[in-house]
Amino acid sequence: MADRITNEAIGTLAAALDRGKSEGLTNHLEAMARFYRYSFGNLMLIWGQREDATNVAGFREWQRKGRRVKKGEKGILIRAPFTVNKKTEVREEDKEVVIGFKPAYVFDVSQTEGDEIAGIAAVNGSPRWTVDLLKAFASTKGIEIEYDERLAADGRASGGLITLRPNGTPAEEFSTLVHEIAHELLHFSDEGKQISRSVAETEAEAVAYVVSTAARLDSEQASSDYIQLYQGSSETLWESLERVQKTAATIIRGLEQLAA
Repeated sequence: MADRITNEAIGTLAAALDRGKSEGLTNHLEAMARFYRYSFGNLMLIWGQREDATNVAGFREWQRKGRRVKKGEKGILIRAPFTVNKKTEVREEDKEVVIGFKPAYVFDVSQTEGDEIAGIAAVNGSPRWTVDLLKAFASTKGIEIEYDERLAADGRASGGLITLRPNGTPAEEFSTLVHEIAHELLHFSDEGKQISRSVAETEAEAVAYVVSTAARLDSEQASSDYIQLYQGSSETLWESLERVQKTAATIIRGLEQLAA
């Protein structure tokens, strides 16, 4: 049963990836392209200070988008170019020339509040297995679960410890927890550490989709959006097929046994 559910779900997810991005993800990516173009060096600075950052912009940029930085939030330091106007040697006209860099601060969307912004699709439905049952499965694998409202992402796996952001719907919490359990089972071994982030996120979200499907949740578009956000594709999914199948089936069988 678990193998059949896994194979059917992976086929459906691959088809969703081939169909392309949802409107919500398209809007999200377009917004990122318009407002959050940063150099590789600044991306490394951002991730080094706030590894779960997704959308970042300056204080005034957030104001222009109808959002405001929450009181007490600490900015993320980046290097902003310092320019002067100089006349070019070829033509007598002014041109902005970068002569150095100065410190500047940006804030992640999770540090702001106000008008809604475009996002990826959400997981919907009522899972037939409870989150507590999923936590019990994690415990059998030696994985601890904790909650932290300061977490920028919905969840984070740290090798034996999963941290979740509280107040998600049961469907969202279930799917997020499966995703992080998949990271724990797949990506904290020597083999898993050699995998790129794109492949790792594709694998974890594919497992989350398969298990969520078995739990009777509607997560097809949400999982497709998430994978494409990390530049994953149906080709990436098929290349990881054996790992995804094995991990998803392990979780489904474990839940079935605990629920019996």
